[in-house]
Amino acid sequence: MDAVFRALADPSRRRLLDRLRDHDGQTLRELCAGLDMARQSVSKHLAALEGAGLVTTVRRGREKLHYLNAVPINAIAERWISRFDRGRVTALADLKRALEQSPMDSKTFVYTTYIATTPERLWHALTEPAFTERYWGVAFESDWTTGAPLVWKQGGATMSDPEQVVIVSDPYRQLAYTWHTFTEQWARAVDIAEEVRAELAVERRSTVTFDLEPQGRQVKLTVTQDFDPEGILHGMCSQGWPPVLSSLKTLLETGEPLPAP
Repeated sequence: MDAVFRALADPSRRRLLDRLRDHDGQTLRELCAGLDMARQSVSKHLAALEGAGLVTTVRRGREKLHYLNAVPINAIAERWISRFDRGRVTALADLKRALEQSPMDSKTFVYTTYIATTPERLWHALTEPAFTERYWGVAFESDWTTGAPLVWKQGGATMSDPEQVVIVSDPYRQLAYTWHTFTEQWARAVDIAEEVRAELAVERRSTVTFDLEPQGRQVKLTVTQDFDPEGILHGMCSQGWPPVLSSLKTLLETGEPLPAP
């Protein structure tokens, strides 16, 4: 928490975070544009923000993209906002955002968390049905080799499709696969209205990537999901990932997942 407060104390760093909030996934060059700061100064500020966990980076070819990571700020809020006040505070914050901000145009979700575990154990937690069912309510059937089919089971529904496959399988370091097919059986199982399912079904298929980086006794897990910019899945998954990943972290660190909401 000390590192987070130190990082947030600098107005230039807060300005960089504001720019990432308004448009996530920017390169260093894009972040420097329009700022009265030298490129080297911006790099130093970004390094401080990344060191505090407030910014996470993802490589895309030669480019290094920067994303806002709100997890440390949320941890601070959790410390001082009681469960009785949380609903009221959230409602007021939602109202403030609706009145003051324009919608973000980014359709990439990035979430970083640190888990006290090993890369091997985290990999198994992402691929073994016995693990995924406990914190996610989803079971996977795959041999987890690149190009292998991926069968998704949730709520009694089974989803498979020729385009539902493993894209990257680098054990203990990176895993990527295409998102599941939105069938009528799945919609009934998870109580999704047919008109919503129909909208999801016409979207470009999404891809999710898990990057595992050992850091001492912890593993830095970064989840990235790319969406159809015209679709509605981005909003749904952005709400769904935080509780899933929080439950994964709790399961690996305590032996028990979070209670289902």
